[in-house]
Amino acid sequence: MGAGKTTIGKLLADELALEFIDVDREIETRSGVDIPWIFDREGEPGFRIRESAALAELSLLDRVLISTGGGAVLSIENRQMMAATGAVIYLHTSVDEQVRRTGRDRKRPLLQNDDPARVLAELMLIREPLYRDVADIIVDTDGRGPKAVAQDIAEQLRAR
Repeated sequence: MGAGKTTIGKLLADELALEFIDVDREIETRSGVDIPWIFDREGEPGFRIRESAALAELSLLDRVLISTGGGAVLSIENRQMMAATGAVIYLHTSVDEQVRRTGRDRKRPLLQNDDPARVLAELMLIREPLYRDVADIIVDTDGRGPKAVAQDIAEQLRAR
């Protein structure tokens, strides 16, 4: 959360002449409700089922850059699908930076509590090893502008 997936993803997609697709927005479009509503009604497990189904369909498309939600990596099936269908990019962001970037955002269900920094730290402990395991490219976003990060990734992808 707060790594810049959407902002950087759009810039990178433009740079590479790809269509940008955000899995969370796709889920909202398909269901007609926002992510917090899904979490309220179906919980995280219900959301994760929707996320995996959307990712499976989107992974079949050509010439797309897909931005997944931060928890998509929790599913081994999702990790296998991502690794099999394209280059996986992990935008690493420190917990302190995530807290700064998400502090006022009320649309992140997992952070609607008294200690979002603790939640982000716990999520990082679980998710970071999974991200690092599946990633083809790892880029640190702390202290860097989105355009510079997108250009860095584009150069790495072109060099592959």
